[in-house]
Amino acid sequence: MTTVTLLQNKRILLGVTGSIACYKVVDLASKLTQAGAQVEVILTEAAQQFVTPLAFRSVTGQPVYTSMWDLADHVRHVGLAENADLFVIAPATAHTLAKLAYGLADNLLTVTALAARCPILVAPAMDGGMFEHPATQANVETLRQRGVSFAGPVTGRMASGLSGLGRMMEPPELLAHIRLSLAQKGPLHGRKVVVTTGPTREAIDPVRFISNRSTGKQGLAVAQAALDAGADVTLIYGPLAEPVPYGVTAVPVHTTQEMGEATLTAVQNADALFMVAAVADFRPGTQSDRKIKKTDEAWGLAIGLEVTLDILSAVKEQREKTGYPRVALGFAAETHDAFEYGRQKLLRKGLNFIAVNDVLAEGVGFEHDTNRVLLLSSAGVVEEIPLQSKTAVAERLVYHVAKTLNGS
Repeated sequence: MTTVTLLQNKRILLGVTGSIACYKVVDLASKLTQAGAQVEVILTEAAQQFVTPLAFRSVTGQPVYTSMWDLADHVRHVGLAENADLFVIAPATAHTLAKLAYGLADNLLTVTALAARCPILVAPAMDGGMFEHPATQANVETLRQRGVSFAGPVTGRMASGLSGLGRMMEPPELLAHIRLSLAQKGPLHGRKVVVTTGPTREAIDPVRFISNRSTGKQGLAVAQAALDAGADVTLIYGPLAEPVPYGVTAVPVHTTQEMGEATLTAVQNADALFMVAAVADFRPGTQSDRKIKKTDEAWGLAIGLEVTLDILSAVKEQREKTGYPRVALGFAAETHDAFEYGRQKLLRKGLNFIAVNDVLAEGVGFEHDTNRVLLLSSAGVVEEIPLQSKTAVAERLVYHVAKTLNGS
């Protein structure tokens, strides 16, 4: 068993109907292809009034299908449907939703939808008032009852100049929905996973704080990898410069105490904890309620520090009583003797795994898009993960935790 990127070699069938939002779907097809998916496109006649088959062939490198009548294989719709891992219909107009709800099969897209045995994800797009019309809502409900999933629509400005509910999701959001749909059969499907990431901040005064150089990128990558493996992910995070992955239960915090309390609550019935956050180990013994001036020598020259909550020790104590989380993975960011410090922390905190990295090494740790990790368990070295993207590192960590949970 090896870890692979979720979209790699997945067959995505993309059905495009007649809406001005078609232009966004060219970008979506490009993003899916760049992520490793094989994207085949069906364009309705109306969609071709907005975009051309050549646009999609250019970004996917795959054939584009436009009609039931110009195919050498007269049952091509069956082959398209049976070979797909996911059928995405985007944009889906009100007219197409009605056809799908009533089982009409008057074009290649709708007949393929009837033949499909893979999951279907629909991204509606229509102008003001149309999505909320009782007829459209009845069609949506019919399709939901048949197992069709919906991504959006969202509220925003439409082509007519009106604003309201009916705008198609932007490609990055729709891509996140596609990932969630594909993850339903992943090795962590049905599992609850908690991930912590980012720094914590301990206030000195209303302006200044004690923190560290963590950007949270590695933890965000772990959260996405867990989502891709099918997990129900709770992400507890300190201040970040990047958005959290779509689909997580997001819990923002600032201080170590806040992160600790949120973590202890979240892991009460969790299958796994990835403690990736770089928490502040110390905080000021006292805080000023106003900005400290340079002339305040009593403050400025002597800020007494006290130790913050040891979150992993608190998790260990709770875990010994409840058995949760079932698997715990911690991180150790070290500057020397990384192996020994990591091994000691693993045993001291009662962890199943610890990911150790030397943050002084080139391209490793804080403020980098890459990482190199030595993964340890109580039995010794589990894997030496070489320097690579934090996404790839995250996938390896999730793989080992999933393997442990699944008993293989």
